[in-house]
Amino acid sequence: MLKKFKAARKSLGNLDTEAAAELIAAAADIVLIIDKEGVICDVAFGSDDLSEDIPGEWLGRAWPDTVTLESRPRVVALLQDAASKSQRRWRQVNHPAARGADVPVLYSAIQVGTEGRVVAMGRDLRIIETLQQRLMNVEQSLQKESAHLRRAETRYRLLFQIASDAVLIVASSTNKVTEANPAASQILGASVQGLVGRGFPEGFDEQGKRDIEALLATVRATGRGEEVRARLTVTGQEFAASAALFRQQDASHFLVRLRPVDREATAGQATPTQSRLLEVLEGSPDGLVVTSPDSKILTANRAFLDLAQLATVEQARGQPLDRWLGRQGVDMRVLIGNLRQHGSVRLFATTLRGEYGSSCDVEVSAVSVVNDAAPCLGFTVRNVEKRVTSDLKKSRELPRSADELTKLIGRVPLNKLVAETTDVIERLCIEAALKLTGDNRATAAKLLGLSRQSLYAKLRRYGLGGLGSDEE
Repeated sequence: MLKKFKAARKSLGNLDTEAAAELIAAAADIVLIIDKEGVICDVAFGSDDLSEDIPGEWLGRAWPDTVTLESRPRVVALLQDAASKSQRRWRQVNHPAARGADVPVLYSAIQVGTEGRVVAMGRDLRIIETLQQRLMNVEQSLQKESAHLRRAETRYRLLFQIASDAVLIVASSTNKVTEANPAASQILGASVQGLVGRGFPEGFDEQGKRDIEALLATVRATGRGEEVRARLTVTGQEFAASAALFRQQDASHFLVRLRPVDREATAGQATPTQSRLLEVLEGSPDGLVVTSPDSKILTANRAFLDLAQLATVEQARGQPLDRWLGRQGVDMRVLIGNLRQHGSVRLFATTLRGEYGSSCDVEVSAVSVVNDAAPCLGFTVRNVEKRVTSDLKKSRELPRSADELTKLIGRVPLNKLVAETTDVIERLCIEAALKLTGDNRATAAKLLGLSRQSLYAKLRRYGLGGLGSDEE
């Protein structure tokens, strides 16, 4: 309910009209003086920006004509509230803007004097709208982030549950298990619920406990530690234990992985599926090479040996790959650099030299295999000699783009590439000149800026037809 001044006349004194007008204008962002017919008699803006954003001349216009169509019923309601002198309500009204969205203004109207005039005071709501929009954007961003975190947690939980290695989450402060996956439950001989709250490392022999405790202390101090071996007391099975430190909810935890050492004995035995894959790779028509990180050949298939003119893989094993592939000291540096930066390289154009002097154009794709035990590099070498030859034989066509020219780099020497491109351009220009002049060689020579003798020599060079005896 509206509370009025207790002694307005005494408090405000002899307040004249000008002072009252200044007071009203200062109290609102926009003030309208409206006569009993609803026509605007005067208007005051609290800032120049607001007056510029709301265009048009308002004096002499009906107040509803200055607002948007859907706001007109609200203006009528404001005038009725002022006339009835009932409890006044604030209503939002939108004014058409000079540019951009409409300008929202919150109005309250009061009738003053005996002539039925109404004073409407408005507050600019754009700042509030901006804050509300920012709040909505923040809420939407938080919702997206929350959804992203839920999806990440779901993936983490799924991986945690299906991991074949035992994985334990151990509190750094107490060395007690807070989470464990089913593999850990099976290996350690206790349910997941039974492992939670249990001290770690319980169940290992004394030497294993000391080694694991030293590992955790090292990881706590430095953030990383070397893998250690520990043996279960009950089963006698040996495990390789590794740990990493991470923070969660302002607390540090260890992520401990227990890997059965027995797996290493069977790691070198290929499954039937892997054996079939190895057979396919060995019989592939493309050359396949596996090298050490310093590009020393470890193994290669039959196709690569044929390209390199080698009889057995023993001749290649231990040799640097750039002995046969690419220009020595150039191409391999580029390949290895890209592999270290990106992890893979596709369709790298170069040449392969055979042991007895043959050479062919090839495309190389490569991948870096990161493995703590045995990192290596894999290369696929494809012979593209026929493809390049067919490209060069298109003497009447220019490369359609710079990309087509760059594909020939490394396959064709630069001087040969420039010479052949120059010949193509020269031949096309001569053919165009002859076509424009109706096969008049004298005129064509003038168009091209050549002497007749030079033009005839070029016609013979490119085989563009016999020369007539009556040249004009």
